[in-house]
Amino acid sequence: MTAVAPAPADATRRHAVARDASHYHLVPAEVVTPEDTAAVTALFGRVRDAGRSVTFRSGGTSLSGQGVTDSVLADTRRGFRRIRVVDGGLRVRVEPGATVRQVNAALARHGRMLGPDPASEVACTLGGVLANNSSGMTCGIESNAYRTVESMTVVLPSGLVLDTADPGADLVLAMHEPDLHRGLIALRDRVRSDPASVATIERLFARKNTMGYSVNAFTDFTAPVDILAHLLVGSEGTLGFVAEAVLGTVPLRPAVATGLAVFRTLADAAAAAPALAAAGFAAVELMDATSLRVAQRLPDCPADLSGLDVVGHAALLIELQQEDEEALRDVLERTSATVGGLDAIAPVELTRDATRRSALWHIRKGLYTSVAGARPTGTTALLEDVVVPVERLAEACDALIALFEHHGYEDSVIFGHAKDGNVHFMLTERFDHDGDLGRYRAFTEDLVDLILGLGGALKAEHGTGRVMAPFVERQYGQELYAVMREVKRLFDPDGLLNPGVIITDDPTAYLRDLKGTPAVDPIVDRCVECGYCEPVCPSRDLTLTPRQRIVVRRELAAAEARGDTELVKTLAADFEYQGVQTCAVDGMCATTCPVGINTGDLVRSLRARQARPVPDALWSGASRVWGPATAAVGAALTVAHAAPASVAGSLAAAGRAVLGAEQVPSYSADLPRGGRRRRPRAAAQAEAVFFPACVGTMFGTEQGVPDVSEAFLALCERAGVPVSIPEGISGLCCGTPWKSKGHLGGYGHMSGRLREALIAATDGGALPVVCDASSCTEGLIVALGEAGIEVVDSVTFARRRLLSRLTVTRTLRSLVLHPTCSSAQLGIDADLRAIADAVADRVEVPLDWSCCGFAGDRGLLHPELTAAATAREAAEVVAGDHDAYASLNRTCELGLTRATGHGYEHILQQLERATRSGG
Repeated sequence: MTAVAPAPADATRRHAVARDASHYHLVPAEVVTPEDTAAVTALFGRVRDAGRSVTFRSGGTSLSGQGVTDSVLADTRRGFRRIRVVDGGLRVRVEPGATVRQVNAALARHGRMLGPDPASEVACTLGGVLANNSSGMTCGIESNAYRTVESMTVVLPSGLVLDTADPGADLVLAMHEPDLHRGLIALRDRVRSDPASVATIERLFARKNTMGYSVNAFTDFTAPVDILAHLLVGSEGTLGFVAEAVLGTVPLRPAVATGLAVFRTLADAAAAAPALAAAGFAAVELMDATSLRVAQRLPDCPADLSGLDVVGHAALLIELQQEDEEALRDVLERTSATVGGLDAIAPVELTRDATRRSALWHIRKGLYTSVAGARPTGTTALLEDVVVPVERLAEACDALIALFEHHGYEDSVIFGHAKDGNVHFMLTERFDHDGDLGRYRAFTEDLVDLILGLGGALKAEHGTGRVMAPFVERQYGQELYAVMREVKRLFDPDGLLNPGVIITDDPTAYLRDLKGTPAVDPIVDRCVECGYCEPVCPSRDLTLTPRQRIVVRRELAAAEARGDTELVKTLAADFEYQGVQTCAVDGMCATTCPVGINTGDLVRSLRARQARPVPDALWSGASRVWGPATAAVGAALTVAHAAPASVAGSLAAAGRAVLGAEQVPSYSADLPRGGRRRRPRAAAQAEAVFFPACVGTMFGTEQGVPDVSEAFLALCERAGVPVSIPEGISGLCCGTPWKSKGHLGGYGHMSGRLREALIAATDGGALPVVCDASSCTEGLIVALGEAGIEVVDSVTFARRRLLSRLTVTRTLRSLVLHPTCSSAQLGIDADLRAIADAVADRVEVPLDWSCCGFAGDRGLLHPELTAAATAREAAEVVAGDHDAYASLNRTCELGLTRATGHGYEHILQQLERATRSGG
């Protein structure tokens, strides 16, 4: 089935990307999505002819304003995503739209990973990693983007496409870009002949430094083409477009041990960092006293920290990482004296326990969440980073705290990579008041004086962007800044690429185009627009992402406040489809959001407010006759299955034309016949109450094939585990259909009936409830709330209670597995994998796995959503050779079957088949 999504209004498309993770706001005049180098070359010519400029953006996680523009914004996230692992994982060839997490997932199969390990790895892309010379928590400068890039294919502003790995690349550059080629040689010689320039480069690039251009390329390399490639690293899209790069990789280090060392003073903590770094600790993360007090508010804060009376304390979160357990044991023994000699307030234990390690890292990673999430509505979160010599780290932190107090920034936390002298801090500011702008300006000026006075750099990891462009000359001096200006002129004489970033003539540029954060809804007002949610969103390639939904709501509010009625009208009308109808409300965005926002909650709220009386009444009525309603749907599908597909499809299309696509589902021949009606079941000494999902009544299986409910009951019988099915089961539902559509009256009625029935069936919660569809398991947990009833997914129940009592008599050669958004949020993917491993010799979860977007009936109402959400996963599956395909939710199985042409079943159907007697 194919369906075409309505194109968004130009205003929606532009305003949706007016904000990124930085504190800048610029509405692009145009948004384009080039998909290959030819399109980029053509774009350069068109933009030059129009007298405009172009800014490239992919993940939108940059923090310094380098990813926004009021001219042409080129979104490379959709068209440049290819990943090719080469040389057994020693190298990887990547395009700029692939995220760090996606690349590392591909490399993990080879025991390798990228060198750069930024905290934003879930969303930041290789384009940004290269453009900002990313490093991260453990890689230092030894394995950052600059050090690990081996070659690249670049489109220069002139339109020349150059592969620097080509043996003749330097000659090509000289022939087609003679001024640039000669100019790079001249600048190389100019820098090398000036001892002061060489000394400055050696001092600044001996540690993390992303201020200005990577002028260390002039001292590190001789050939112009190599200088060119490394100048492009960290150039923030101002010199050319990197269409592909080859990077060297580093070994994966899965064996880890983590500990928390608490010190009496910040100076004590900072003083311990060099010894720990020298001992080989991969992570040495600093947290000041304010950070520790914030961490104490986290629900899973370890007892040894939560009970501490924090005064001037500080802590180091330390971690060893090795390739295997034997190597880890060796390094633990070797570093024991260093750890034992720390002047900490209590002995430091390095633990390999996953739960303890997770809690320790949540202390560090939860700082941003806690402060950003608790900031006053309407304020903007600013995450900044600087670097100083490690020996001056404590001095820098003390001075920063004094600056916070002097300028009235309360509850500002300091944390960072202590072994690198790299300090991060977060402020909250309100940019809609002139007085606050003055405070921010004064603070920035004092910050620049402080860091440069300590011999540091104003940006260690986040890039120069707009925020520090006016201060590049102050950090490097007139001569090296003149070299940088000449670099920009040689590469981009027309000022085509990202003007105002890195190089600027405006000393107050960092104070312009700052974004306000209007309140739109308490559900999402905490959003910091980081973009971490975007890669996991099913509608990311179709309409809007969660961040963009929130941004458009904020743009609407701002337009209303300034009286721009035309823009309000356009954005509001467009948002109905772009923002509301094509949201799967699957909650995956909350799994990666640093402040825990589920944008689906906002969409559900909007649907409830917009619910029309007639559909609302119909759904409310359905909650009272759900048994006959589901049976009727199943019967209708059985009839449609037997009739020519064109007849049923035409009837559905006619209904959609009259009543709307939001009310009438589409029909296609790939839909199955109806299923069996659910019936109660008594069991003596039942060990659980089985809740077969109603979706099985509506969507059946092929003739003669047991459905998941039958498979589960058969497995329980083989394992000798009696289960019951509650009375009235045919009329019960988890309530998700009503909740997701915003029909709150019907949801309340069904939830009430559900609680009453299951309290009785479980003898007041004495027995667990087991459900055979992961989304319904999640729905039951929410609907039952505080009823005191344990809800377990059938996959988890099978792993814990059945698998050890079953005998596998036949196995599959190869099985493809599709976890669901619900299984991910329930935390049961390991159970799913364990059962898959029991029934198949080889199990594959596609690298491009994501939520299928079927979302109950959303895939029938808007099949284009599922088509977009599954496209990349489907391509990967179709390219492989497998015996079977499994998931753990019926509608997801329908969506993947439609997308791939292969029949997906519930994993328990595979387990039932694999454990039949006689093979």
